Amino acid sequence: MQLSPKALKWVLRFYPPFFFQRIWVKKIYPDFRQLDLKIQKSVLNRNSNGTIFGGTIFASVDPIHTLLLDQIFRRKGIKKTVTWLKAAKIEYLKPGRKSLHFSIRISEEDIDKALKAVKENGKVVQEFEILIYDVDGLLCARSTNEIYIRDLSAPRSSATSSKKLQT
Repeated sequence: MQLSPKALKWVLRFYPPFFFQRIWVKKIYPDFRQLDLKIQKSVLNRNSNGTIFGGTIFASVDPIHTLLLDQIFRRKGIKKTVTWLKAAKIEYLKPGRKSLHFSIRISEEDIDKALKAVKENGKVVQEFEILIYDVDGLLCARSTNEIYIRDLSAPRSSATSSKKLQT
């Protein structure tokens, strides 16, 4: 479904895993190439050490690229897609003692690579890195997400293979 940036922002704000874990989408940019997000430290997402639960951090990065890329592809003429998180790796570098924030940015180059691969092969797997900081600018976590994108209207053949792009 094609949504406006404002509509997607509000859907995500009340998405239960975000709402109950105090994950707040601050802004989605008009071209869907950037999203700003905050994880407000609270009793609802605090672990036994008094820091932000790693599952909360992971939940915050899980759906974002898939949703943004789906909206971007719809606007570029590929209306029937499936996008999902194929694999993810997260490194917890420092404890989240304070609220966390990050921006997810998708470059025009990454979009062009993915779009070209999807048009040629019907699907693509592409990696994206996310850096998560606390309010003082301390790098607390790094996530690498492998996103799978398929054009459902493209003809499927056994010769079609996933093309992995490194970003």
